[in-house]
Amino acid sequence: MTFSFSTTPLATPFQRILAISDIHGHEQGLDLLLAEAGYDPSYDLLILGGDYIDTDPATWRILDRIIQLTTEGAIALPGNHELKLLALEGVARQNIQHHLDWLNHLPLYFAVGDFIFVHAGFRPGVLLEQQTMRDMIEIREAFWNSDGQAFQEDENIAGRTIVFGHTPTFKLGAPLGQPWIQPGKLGIDTGAKHRVRLTLLDLTNSISYSCSTSPEQLYLDLRRQVLQLGGSEVNRTSIPEVL
Repeated sequence: MTFSFSTTPLATPFQRILAISDIHGHEQGLDLLLAEAGYDPSYDLLILGGDYIDTDPATWRILDRIIQLTTEGAIALPGNHELKLLALEGVARQNIQHHLDWLNHLPLYFAVGDFIFVHAGFRPGVLLEQQTMRDMIEIREAFWNSDGQAFQEDENIAGRTIVFGHTPTFKLGAPLGQPWIQPGKLGIDTGAKHRVRLTLLDLTNSISYSCSTSPEQLYLDLRRQVLQLGGSEVNRTSIPEVL
């Protein structure tokens, strides 16, 4: 596996930062939320936080849509479900080799302005350049139970909000279907896999767009909410910082 620990600079200025994670095959829901937010790759920076697929191979086709979004300028990070996909062997692997080649070259994190994005989180007390792929894709309690000072000694993370998925926010104590907002941490997996909600966040304007993923209301109950994100702000005309 050749996941990278950095990203290449983006040449186009942006006006909004949008983020979504843990889509788990809900391609229609993804496109619905992007349309509702008025996503335009010519001036929006879209961060895709991993776990695009689920265990059902029928969900793997969403990777074509994710690849399309990255060709338009979006940043995609790998999740633990993509890591499992890379472990396939035999015919199953041969049938999706072009997807695997693409997955192998994704960055493990991405930093811009006051935010740093990662699928699962970071291990407290470990400098960014020493974080392991396994932790960034699979860590749970050790990360989200850490206090607000856990990353202040790392100049690459200190002062930034860590935006992550992987752990459904209802397991962190957030209201069902809502982001988990804590000092220095923002959980955005609102339970799409668990038939709760899929959420797209406009981090620049502190707005969330979400839809239901329950079978009874699939992609209905569309909501737009203003969030209190702890005062994090983004310079709308800045170029993403590359670590």
